[in-house]
Amino acid sequence: MVENCLWTELFSPPRLPTSPLPSRTDVAIIGGGYTGLSAARCLARRGIDVTVLETHTMGWGASSRNGGFVLPGFKPDMEELERRIGSSRAASLFELSLEAIAFLRDLIDQEHIACDFVRCGAVTLAAKPGHFGALQRSCRFLRERLGYDTDLLGPGELISEIGSTRYLGALLDPAGCALQPAKYVAGLAAAAAKAGARLMERTDVTRVQRVPGGFDITTSQGVVRTEQVLAATNGYTPRALQALRRRVVPIGSYQIATEPLDAGLTGRLMPRRRVFSDTKNLLYYFRLSPDGRMVFGGRASFTPASPRRSAKILRAGMRDVFPELAQANIEYVWSGKVAYPMDHLPHAGRHDGLHYAMGYCGHGVALATYLGMRMGEVIAGTGAPPDLGTKDFRAIPFYFGAPWFLPIIGGYYRFRDWIS
Repeated sequence: MVENCLWTELFSPPRLPTSPLPSRTDVAIIGGGYTGLSAARCLARRGIDVTVLETHTMGWGASSRNGGFVLPGFKPDMEELERRIGSSRAASLFELSLEAIAFLRDLIDQEHIACDFVRCGAVTLAAKPGHFGALQRSCRFLRERLGYDTDLLGPGELISEIGSTRYLGALLDPAGCALQPAKYVAGLAAAAAKAGARLMERTDVTRVQRVPGGFDITTSQGVVRTEQVLAATNGYTPRALQALRRRVVPIGSYQIATEPLDAGLTGRLMPRRRVFSDTKNLLYYFRLSPDGRMVFGGRASFTPASPRRSAKILRAGMRDVFPELAQANIEYVWSGKVAYPMDHLPHAGRHDGLHYAMGYCGHGVALATYLGMRMGEVIAGTGAPPDLGTKDFRAIPFYFGAPWFLPIIGGYYRFRDWIS
């Protein structure tokens, strides 16, 4: 089995304008995903000369490989965030996540990006009996402390949402959305180029050096001098950005997609075509693609896994959730890297003179787009750095880019899922 991504295989992005690497640019952005392209669009619209440096093609990494979920909140639930940073800051952080979704929606409308965007609602499924109680507490907390309404679904009510007996209740967030990620990032790249940003594909950054008045960036295409740099590399942060690389751990997220399914079958399995995830630490997440395929993802492995092995693991999970798909053909399998800081929160700011935004923990579609714009405003001098709850973006002890500890963490989370 060969790794191939559903989203990119079924969509050919339009060609972007090409140009040689300049000798100078006002701002250099390293990374051509959601963060970098959104920042480039923001800066170019203000007349600033900005160059995006991407090792592969625009959106090649997680920006075109994710599940296409657009969700409020963050990796830690809001109750945990309130315990960690206080009620006022947690509420502000939650509001920021809603602002990010609104900004994403407005950008898609303004730039006329055809990316199958839909407000479908997101369902979190209780995988164990005790997990439903946690969802009940979350529902109450969101309503009473944040004024945010969600719907609690008991076991008997799940049949209207999902054709599976695997789960024991759920929490429905009506604000959850979905899109086709490869189409979206291609549209974002086109918008940045239209605004005047210079997009350099297949341009590998090998060194970033401080010089008087800015930086010299050595790339596979030559050297460019710039006044300011934005690191927008997330789970693909290179050795050239070693200080930031030590602050985020790339974790593989794996997905499979079936052949197109019969409309009657999809109607039974997901009658409202929402996006779903469950409450395990090593969670499953799944949805229907716009053309009626089951897209099923999860943390199939905490070490690099072959397409055949990851497909086997995920297919077993899909069969467990949806026995009716036992005979469905798997046509696509792929993976991407999710970036986790120590505190499981995104970070944006400045370190050793470099601007950065990264660490989205699987919530990056809206957050990366929004924080890219916010950091573009910071660099342009028209905005302040976003308050993301903490400025403690620490390097991870004994970690220098090779996450040797991931198998240990994976075993710990499997044990937690087993005993919960």
